[in-house]
Amino acid sequence: MEAVRQAESKLTVYVHPSNAADVRRAVSRQLSTLLFTYEDRFDGVLLAHEVEVESDKAKIMDGLVPYFGVPVHASMLLFSPQPGMILEGKVEMLGKGSIHAIVLGVFSAAIISDDISETFRFKRRRDGGKFVSKSDKRHEIRKGSMIRFSVKRVDTEMNCHITGSLVPPHTGSMLWLSVHDAEYASEINSGKRKSRDINTKTEQDVQNHTAGNNEGALINSERPRKHRKRNDAAI
Repeated sequence: MEAVRQAESKLTVYVHPSNAADVRRAVSRQLSTLLFTYEDRFDGVLLAHEVEVESDKAKIMDGLVPYFGVPVHASMLLFSPQPGMILEGKVEMLGKGSIHAIVLGVFSAAIISDDISETFRFKRRRDGGKFVSKSDKRHEIRKGSMIRFSVKRVDTEMNCHITGSLVPPHTGSMLWLSVHDAEYASEINSGKRKSRDINTKTEQDVQNHTAGNNEGALINSERPRKHRKRNDAAI
């Protein structure tokens, strides 16, 4: 999934003196408080991270509580959806006027009626209904379906709430596309798609993630570079 990318960044994490006995653990726990939250400094949502403490020396801050700054190198997995990108999600709810899906098991996406291709028509059923293609009845979207859609807008203030579209080509039910869309089928066969692994890892991180912590630390950073390019600027 193109919205998921790797990045590296130099960070300075300010740690409370009470955590001096295990600095690495304190740094890791503090970064974990940022998981699954949109951060402007990262230009995306932090999904996972690995940190390496770069020095055994730290700068002590002035003040009543003398926090000390630990320089670290962070390797991060980020979710950064942008308009025009193609995403994949699982349909959680649908009706005649909209389709609602979950991306990576975490992020919500909505596709309203104006953004559902005219080739689909909605059929009501006792189980809630489904969208069926007028050109191929085998192409259908119902609750639980995995769909491929284009990003129209991203609301970062709502933690990356996505507005999507099923109008562009190569969008729709992933099951149907895998057989009848040559481009998507080729993408699968090339072995470039890793969304299943990322989805599994992300859902595991959600289950293991605890928001609360008592580190009382601060983090300074420079926006990370994409595609694992190293940022050597001092923080």
